[in-house]
Amino acid sequence: MNNFLKRALSGLVFVSVLIFSILYSKISFIVLFYLLMMLCLYEFKKMIQLKSVFPYIIGSLLFVFGNILNVEDVPSKMIFEYVGVALFLTIFITFASILFAKKEEVISHLGKIFLSIIYIVVPFTLIVQIPFLNTSFNYVNTIILGVFLLIWTNDSFAFLVGKNFGKHKLLERISPNKTIEGFIGGMIFTFILSYFLAERFTTLTLIQWVVIAGIVSIFGVLGDLIESMFKRQACVKDSSNFIPGHGGFLDRFDSVIFAAPFIFIYLYFVQ
Repeated sequence: MNNFLKRALSGLVFVSVLIFSILYSKISFIVLFYLLMMLCLYEFKKMIQLKSVFPYIIGSLLFVFGNILNVEDVPSKMIFEYVGVALFLTIFITFASILFAKKEEVISHLGKIFLSIIYIVVPFTLIVQIPFLNTSFNYVNTIILGVFLLIWTNDSFAFLVGKNFGKHKLLERISPNKTIEGFIGGMIFTFILSYFLAERFTTLTLIQWVVIAGIVSIFGVLGDLIESMFKRQACVKDSSNFIPGHGGFLDRFDSVIFAAPFIFIYLYFVQ
């Protein structure tokens, strides 16, 4: 099997599983993204050479407490109790983990755990909140599906435009293949798609989809560049080889995990 066919088939399977989980039910969506968070944590820990199980423990606690209101019929007034408990446990376990680090690595160990939580766990916890940020606060799968369609459109057309018309490097020392022309091309097609999403996915207005398209175009690229920086520091090409022809799960989610917190903040305030 040649590389192109392998890449196409693995990409098709990946996208199919993701879309199915989003459309099937809120439980399948939440469970899949918990598993994806764990896989991205594994890849990132390996990349930064962090040998600790604590990011998995802390990540699970934050993810569960952060999404329990979406799974069960918990009174909204209890949200602060759950969040408070989650934050307390996170801080306690994080600092307790330094007891298992070597004396000369305490600061580095603590910093890497905090980095793992901020870079991987928090964005995934917020991604799962996005479909619930609507006027009824029910699970609306078209919102998160639209976000991923925008992400994929931006990535695809940034690559195509950059490959065929790119002349000016965006940030060569970190990602030599990215160009300003590709960035602009990806943004234009992402804005075009937002117009069609507003016509089909009417839970959000045209203005809201356009703003999300802007967030995806800007912060998605930043997320890609930041992961590229981590990979350069680790001297690796891909975060792993879990997805044949595509690298790792972190490679597939680098854009969305950086854009997701800003999409969450925007939708939280407008809804």
